[in-house]
Amino acid sequence: MKTIMLVCSAGMSTSLLVTKMQKEAQARNIEADIFAVSASEVDLILSKKSIDVLLLGPQVRYMKAQFESKLKGNNIPVDTINMQDYGLMNGEKVLAQVLKLLDKN
Repeated sequence: MKTIMLVCSAGMSTSLLVTKMQKEAQARNIEADIFAVSASEVDLILSKKSIDVLLLGPQVRYMKAQFESKLKGNNIPVDTINMQDYGLMNGEKVLAQVLKLLDKN
């Protein structure tokens, strides 16, 4: 089971992307817990739940260094979702991005 956290400014704009990623994971027989949170909720969620990957929506990409610093030493990759994939809500490509990040670790 892979736990994938998507972070955006309000936690709502990524909900459709989460649904599309979940469908793609099911189609590939990948067990995944994929969820979205607002940037302000990240610390609370991380205190309660361990994650395997943190992806930032394009609107909060400026926070990447901050999250990398927070997760340093935890072997949790942090990346920004491609703006085009985000805009098109391309769950297949974003899930592929996650799998590539996990392969690197």
